[in-house]
Amino acid sequence: MEITEVRIVLKDSPDKKLKSYATVTFDNVFVVRNIKVIEGATGLFIAMPSRKVKHPCPKCSFKNELRSKYCNQCAAVLPAETIPQRLEEAATSQSEHKDIAHPITQQFREYLQKRVLEAYEQERIKGRSA
Repeated sequence: MEITEVRIVLKDSPDKKLKSYATVTFDNVFVVRNIKVIEGATGLFIAMPSRKVKHPCPKCSFKNELRSKYCNQCAAVLPAETIPQRLEEAATSQSEHKDIAHPITQQFREYLQKRVLEAYEQERIKGRSA
């Protein structure tokens, strides 16, 4: 699988950790949007698109964000986090977000990150000179 296009949208605030969003096209047939370029403690890295993890209210079944204390639909008090029933839920129980799409292999993750960060640097330089 080849990356055929990377589009970067720079974020304006230089003091924030989020530097840009990327849209990546694979083999001219598949697009992944909202890949984030983030400034971490050891430099830039990418974060894959994600969604907030939600759990249903036991009273009305409305899906509330993880760690909510009250239901946004019926205002019932929500129980403290329950013990995860599946292994994959255990991995996400510590996180409020779950990836929507992500690389399976470390090799492809490195390739994707390299291409996105290269495009980010080019766009940053182009934005500075404009």
